[in-house]
This record gives sequence, structure tokens and C-alpha cells, in this order.
Amino acid sequence: MDDERPDVLTIGRLAHRTGVPVRTLRFWSDEGAVPPVARSAAGYRLYDAESVARVELVRTLRELSLGLDDVCRVLSGRTTVAEVADAHVAALDAQIRSLKVSRAVLSTVAKRSSTVEETALMNRLARLSAAERKQIVDEFKEEVFGGLDDPRLRDRMRTFSIELPDDPTPEQVDAWIELAELVRDPGFRSRLRTWMELNTPVPGQGRPPGASIWWARQIVQTVAEVRKGGVAPEGPAAAEVLFELFGDADRAAVLRSLEAGIEAGAEHYRRLVARVRGQDSSPDATEELEWLARALRATDQT
Repeated sequence: MDDERPDVLTIGRLAHRTGVPVRTLRFWSDEGAVPPVARSAAGYRLYDAESVARVELVRTLRELSLGLDDVCRVLSGRTTVAEVADAHVAALDAQIRSLKVSRAVLSTVAKRSSTVEETALMNRLARLSAAERKQIVDEFKEEVFGGLDDPRLRDRMRTFSIELPDDPTPEQVDAWIELAELVRDPGFRSRLRTWMELNTPVPGQGRPPGASIWWARQIVQTVAEVRKGGVAPEGPAAAEVLFELFGDADRAAVLRSLEAGIEAGAEHYRRLVARVRGQDSSPDATEELEWLARALRATDQT
């Protein structure tokens, strides 16, 4: 009989040679991926040595998550492994990005103990298109910074982008969710606008006292150093630090600007933006700013 020839394999012997179950081989055969080379007198499928190599190739491609239709197209010569692999890489990249977004949303939900409604909102925010995210940011920038008569600020805002990359890390997605919630909050927008107005120069005059606190990080660095040295904000040494930083500037105006920024949450906003952009954010300066405010209040009372 044909199936007793040593160069011919029944489907059972093919399964034994390759380690692939008979049921799987029968399915692959029916789909055209591993067709029999002949049939026995009784109608049973017969295979040869080349069929063994073909099974190994099919198994490899299937382990790489290629669909059986794609496998058949490769084996028939209608496409190449490289072309199919390239398409699958793109599909896997999209799936990985989606999984990263899902992971970030679930991580945030777990950390916040979010309600069902909050979870749904976070998921919608995380899955916004690039155009939708840009619209949220542009509307926020226009409400907070629009109309302020400061050429430097306008140039800064025009070039300052807050964009979630196409392949964000979970940390970037988490930061975007929090930032999107923040910039959509009317209260936050109003507080930030008030702070910006205090820091915008009046036409014909110089920059308002205290505005440099938010644009010159050396001020925060100086305060960090004196705090590390144990200088109390209410002591005489603190007064010397204030003079070094602000000279004879109106301390009350400096304090108003500082308090407005603290109340607005400007430092938190700055750090969220840096995280979304994937930048190494400088350390949280909240404690330094609070120290500076206490020192300014102390000098204002003397």
C-alpha cells in the first residue's frame, strides 16, 4: 500500500514527526496550508519529506501570530514573509499602544479608587485623537494666555506644545489624563489666568515684581540651598536671602504674584506638562515656594 512506503507519511506519522496534533494538521490541510501530496487507495491523505518542512514553516509563522490566510498567501508565493511581517508589526504596534493606554487608565483607577463614572471619563480622555487633544490644549491656552500684552509670552505659547506622543509610556498617559482633567476645570483656568495677569508687564513698564520666580529656576535653587542649611523663613538670614533675590522690589507685589501661582497650582501644572512631554522634570519646588511665601509674609509684617 502507498501509506506503507517509507517515503510516504500518513497524517498520523506526519504528526509524530513534527509534534503537531493530527487535528491541527487536518485543519491546516483543509485550509490549503499543508496539502497532501497524494491519497491512498482508501482515500487517506499522504505526505512526504517536504511536507515535514512545510509543517515546520507553518508552525513558525503561526507562532508569530500570522493568520492562516496570510500563511497560505506566503506559501503560495502571492506575498513574502517580509511583507506580511511588516503588516503584522504595524498591527502589533497599534495593539501595544492600545494596551499601554488601557494599563495606564487601570493604574490610575487603582491609585485613585475611581468610581465607574470617573473611570469612563479617564478612558475617554486617554483615547482622544491627537486632533482632539490639541483642541483641548488650544482652548485652554487661549482662555488663560490669550490677549495678554507680552510679546515674549505670546512667542513662548505659540511654540509651546503639549503633545502626547504616538507611542506614549504608561507614565505619560497617566500624566495626560490628569492634565486633561486639570485644564478642563474652569476654576483652574480662572486661577491661572489671574496669576498670569499679575505676571504680565503693563505696556511701557518693566516686568512685575515676582514674575521672575516662575521663569528663573535659580530662585528656587537658591531657596533650596538655604532650606537645606536650616535657615528659617522668619529669621534675619531669610531677609538677607530675599534682598539677594529681589533687591528693593515691592515685596507685597512679589508676595501677591507668588501666592497667586501657589493657589493656581502652577508648579503642579508645570510638572504634569513635563511628564506628558517625556522630559526630565526638575524636582518639585512646592516646598521652596511655600518657604519663600512665609519669608515674604514675615518681612511684610516687620
